[in-house]
Amino acid sequence: MKNLNLLVVEGNLQKENDNFRKHGIQTHAESLRNSLEYYTKDLNIDVFNPCSEKSFDKILPNIKKYDGLIWGGSSLNIYNDCIEIRRQISFMKECFKNIKKILAICWGMQVAVTAAGGSVKKSVNGAHIGIAQDIEINKNGQSHPLYKAKMKKFNSPAFNFDEVVTLPEGGVHLASNKINKIQSINFKSGVSDVWGLQYHPEITYHKMITLINFRKDRLINDRKCFKDELEIKNHIKFIEEETKRSEKDSRMLELKNFLDYLKVA
Repeated sequence: MKNLNLLVVEGNLQKENDNFRKHGIQTHAESLRNSLEYYTKDLNIDVFNPCSEKSFDKILPNIKKYDGLIWGGSSLNIYNDCIEIRRQISFMKECFKNIKKILAICWGMQVAVTAAGGSVKKSVNGAHIGIAQDIEINKNGQSHPLYKAKMKKFNSPAFNFDEVVTLPEGGVHLASNKINKIQSINFKSGVSDVWGLQYHPEITYHKMITLINFRKDRLINDRKCFKDELEIKNHIKFIEEETKRSEKDSRMLELKNFLDYLKVA
């Protein structure tokens, strides 16, 4: 079988990625590549960052060659209007015209929903910091290929402060938890069939803990998610216990199911 051509979109600003690398943290695109290659090496992966491009001329002429697109996470908030966010929304709309199968993860889902006419706001029930607990697949999700062989209720790595509040027209809601009513969705826009996740099956709990330490000052002083470092340390201990229980194949099953979907003509 021929290699799959896959486009990975990096959602973070270059400055954030430079900070990641300075502190020994993989970018989200790098983490995604590693997780995909756990399942297969038969992939031709190109990475594109709309934030860093003044135009999309380098990629649009050949964009139809991709069997699929995976759009990953970011530290941005979709409702904060800036040129980098507008570029990402604009590029997502171009993808809707050209790429048939899209997996949109966390920030990627928020960009996709916004580009398709839905809405995203700050979560009213708090944030996921490193972990989302008790995500429950509903009846729609149980029959969707995204969740083939997945447990009905599960925990997952996650890091988000915002949530989808209005689905695009025709969107189907697939899973929820107490923090985010909309944890996963499926909708169609243009030629694209979009599978959206609010959580991060492609990122390890170990990386989430590293990100919490990396962002601890912001989490205490700016985001007000924790009152002090002791509270953060206790939260990290909780995630470390989850790491002991978590199984890689189960955690990343959504990625495998999307790769299987790409193989279907």
